[in-house]
Amino acid sequence: MPKLLLKFNAAVIKEYAMDKPSFTIGRKPDNDVVIDNPAVSGHHCKISLQGDTFYVEDLESTNGTYVNEKRIMKAGLHHNDVVGLATKHVLVFMEDKPAAETAPVQKAPAAEATMMLSPEKQAEMAKAGTASAGAGQPEKVGGLRILKGVVSNPEYELKGMSTYIGKSDRVQVQIKGTGLFGSAPEVAASIHRKPEGFVLKAVQSGYPVVNGSTVADQVVLKDGDIIDCGGTTMQFYIKEGAAA
Repeated sequence: MPKLLLKFNAAVIKEYAMDKPSFTIGRKPDNDVVIDNPAVSGHHCKISLQGDTFYVEDLESTNGTYVNEKRIMKAGLHHNDVVGLATKHVLVFMEDKPAAETAPVQKAPAAEATMMLSPEKQAEMAKAGTASAGAGQPEKVGGLRILKGVVSNPEYELKGMSTYIGKSDRVQVQIKGTGLFGSAPEVAASIHRKPEGFVLKAVQSGYPVVNGSTVADQVVLKDGDIIDCGGTTMQFYIKEGAAA
């Protein structure tokens, strides 16, 4: 059964089973997915099943709805697509993968007014949908090469918009733990493809280490950077892909 994962700063805070043909998302408590954030409109968008495909549709929200960082009015959803709401909250559409058990999100009384984002902020988010390489230019492809502490694969290509690193068997890149019991976070870090490049985000602040420095929030990766997560050491690389 398809699912929606509600995330905040890359951490999953709630999971919704898509067990009915239509879901509404917004700040008001009568929505199926309630997001208590002043940048989210009262009724921001909806996701509905049309034929064999789920579509997300913006409900004339103040700050817009995005799919994989591109602003949309209506768009079909595919596995692992990320629906953005002009906040740090996102919804990940999952067609067939089981999602990790998550803690329930607390609902707070919704405010009546929607906070307007500045034109600069809206332009920054919209830029993600248009800042692609020019015609005929080779696409940059990122990857991770495991130098120490291989768990499954010795090398990973960063194919999607987001790649998660941790001890969970549901992440794309698994790591070894440390200490007597081999402890490590279920999700320690994530790497996101953004207009400025590949950005490593610390899901557990201070756990990932890049070139000997702990990462409290996020850092843009450079070709050759060394990433340590628990007992696993990996090297980030960038290579030229096929021409766009």
